[in-house]
Amino acid sequence: MTFLKSMAFGLVATAMAAGAWAQKTPLTVYTALQTDQLKAYQQAFNQVQPDIEIKWVRDSTGVITAKLLAEKANPQADVVWGVAASSLALMERNSMLEPYAPLNLDAIMPQYRDKKSPPAWWGMNVFGAVVCFNTVEAKKRGIAQPTTWKDLTKPEFKGQVVMPNPASSGTGYFDVVAWLSMFGDDAGKGGGWKYMDALHENIGQYTHSGSKPCNMAASGEYVAGISFEYRGQANKAKGAPIELVFPKEGLGWDLEAFAIHKGTKNLVAAKKLADWASSKDAMKLYGKNFALTAQPGVAPKLPNIPDDYESRLIKMDFEAAAGSRERVLAEWTKRYNVKSEAKK
Repeated sequence: MTFLKSMAFGLVATAMAAGAWAQKTPLTVYTALQTDQLKAYQQAFNQVQPDIEIKWVRDSTGVITAKLLAEKANPQADVVWGVAASSLALMERNSMLEPYAPLNLDAIMPQYRDKKSPPAWWGMNVFGAVVCFNTVEAKKRGIAQPTTWKDLTKPEFKGQVVMPNPASSGTGYFDVVAWLSMFGDDAGKGGGWKYMDALHENIGQYTHSGSKPCNMAASGEYVAGISFEYRGQANKAKGAPIELVFPKEGLGWDLEAFAIHKGTKNLVAAKKLADWASSKDAMKLYGKNFALTAQPGVAPKLPNIPDDYESRLIKMDFEAAAGSRERVLAEWTKRYNVKSEAKK
């Protein structure tokens, strides 16, 4: 073999090897995870499975849920990772999920996964309600720190409360579910709706993000932002002048959860992601952000989160929440949507 032929052969072989190396399996993953979590989760997974490329499609829970339902006849997602369990229960009611028992399923507590075997979805971590209360702005206005949900309906909070729109935000939806559960529903006439009528009088704005109310309270735009504990914890850790309030009546909550979309053409890769995302290593990452993980005893104690946090969570029926979603959101929109921020 001449030198030129040998060099040419070497170049071709190198090119072929490079092409093989570059040929990763793409996984389209729909998510409502916080943008500041995506990189860490993806990097940790790719250390174990470098040949799978995650292509994120990210938005708030309500938007992702609506997008998935709209695409039911022509699904674009391979995996749904980090979307509320109440939304995944709705997708399961529409026969959109591929049941799969990941390798680490037995380590996940029964209350934090789908009851069917194999499950259609399973939980990663709990995200629960919190009120971010700006102590500096409150002092200027002479507003005492609330201890209950009903405190937020007092006259001094007029125009100073912001919360997520439940049609857009999973956080907003579990708040509404909790209030209806604790105070009563009765098809629009119960105490939960009366509570929301009173709260609405003090609402400055309904946002399309579960994080935004806490961010707005942290920056002093509003005194009180109804949000979830991860965002409150993160903002307080950055030095925001807020206290985290966990109202005494009980806390709404949901799970960030995982499911494989039915019909995915990359089922093998999707199962590999499920196996890793249910692992103890993954749970340790979730536990850096959230007080409760679906595997017990993994999350470290987070400052500012009460020791009895889990016992404060209301009893949550994800199937029931999925079944009543359309009716509840229609009623909520009719009553309160006038104060929602404009959609982009």
